[in-house]
Amino acid sequence: MKNKKLITLGFVSTALTITMLFSSTLFADTPKVKEKESQQTRLEALTKFTKVISIVEQYNVDDISISELIDKSLEGLMSNLDAHSNYLKQKDYKRLQVQTDGEFGGLGITVGMKDGALTVIAPLEGTPADKVGLKAGDIILKINNKSTLNMTIDEAVSLMRGKVGDPIDITVVRENELKPLPFHIVRGVISIQSVYAKTIGKDILYIRVTSFDKKVVKDVKKAIENKKASTKGIILDLRNNPGGLLDQAIGLVDLFVNKGHIVSQKGRDKAEDKVYNATQKATLTKVPLVVLVNGGSASASEIVSGALQDHKRAVLLGENTFGKGSVQVVLPITDKEAIKLTIARYYLPSGRTIQAVGVKPDITVLPGEVKTHKNEFAIKEADLKKHLEKELAKVDSKKEDAKAKKEDKKDIITPKMLDKDNQLKQATNILKALIITKG
Repeated sequence: MKNKKLITLGFVSTALTITMLFSSTLFADTPKVKEKESQQTRLEALTKFTKVISIVEQYNVDDISISELIDKSLEGLMSNLDAHSNYLKQKDYKRLQVQTDGEFGGLGITVGMKDGALTVIAPLEGTPADKVGLKAGDIILKINNKSTLNMTIDEAVSLMRGKVGDPIDITVVRENELKPLPFHIVRGVISIQSVYAKTIGKDILYIRVTSFDKKVVKDVKKAIENKKASTKGIILDLRNNPGGLLDQAIGLVDLFVNKGHIVSQKGRDKAEDKVYNATQKATLTKVPLVVLVNGGSASASEIVSGALQDHKRAVLLGENTFGKGSVQVVLPITDKEAIKLTIARYYLPSGRTIQAVGVKPDITVLPGEVKTHKNEFAIKEADLKKHLEKELAKVDSKKEDAKAKKEDKKDIITPKMLDKDNQLKQATNILKALIITKG
């Protein structure tokens, strides 16, 4: 009984100490607490927390320091808020800073939590993950034989990132596949070109944006201006684009929309709510627009596609997007540690949310190749004449510079290429109809 009293006193003493610490630091600058929650209730909750810490520290079978217990508590707290909030210990915080600074060794995939499973949002074009065949929507089951169940996003990323040239094994579950699929990938330097511009025929400009880095608006603007004289319609390809910088998403929409809301940001503190609007001076073109999206289009991609859809400025084609419409900030708590916290959600001009819902395309088109059948025996007089003209040209004309010819074709999407991409071909057909309709 005497021991029991000592333990109880220990609880109270520890509770008061930590409660005072919490009250003087963590809650010093927080917004006003809801009136229904009294200060007494807060103190009782904190006391309960510190009692549990004390019990575990004293009686747990393994000797765990108070510092380790607090770290574990913080990890559990942050991971249970939502899929994108977490506690960043020293190595995790450093890793995040390396990622933000530029190039790093990795696989080239963006991952997120979807229905509690670690899911590939999108493989970045030209990266090791893209080359071996990882796809948007793949659920990562194992990383080097380590199960991803109950693994946080940052833990998964830390396992996948490493030295350039080092191999890694990933096991994924894919829709319509009977068995898990193993992938052996060699890590590479991840350095991404975000904007690609090509032409389809004489008057359609195709712009692919792979991620929203700080140069996206500048590069898209340059691509449009270079072909402005001949462009009658634009296809903006945001498939497998995992997102990026908010200001670049807003700037991209602003190139096509001259007024009204682009996106709003709403959080718990109404004073921090923001609305981002389009400006007339930034608008660059009014030509018909088709936007391609799929399950790998997330975050900033969903803001762009959803805003253009709400403004009736573009036709959206493809598949439903990923559904990540929340705002995260990294808040340092020491010089070596931080927390990543969801502070707000994004809302499109119509007021609808992106989070867990995504953006539904106007026209649903599944990926795949277009099946074509050419009758080799049907030879028309015009075809024969064209064939003979080509043969004469080979004889009469000088040899072209092979390198120059290759450069000319590099920025052109041919009919044969369109047949290999059903979504892009359908987008092209719809855009041609819009061009005819709008004159």
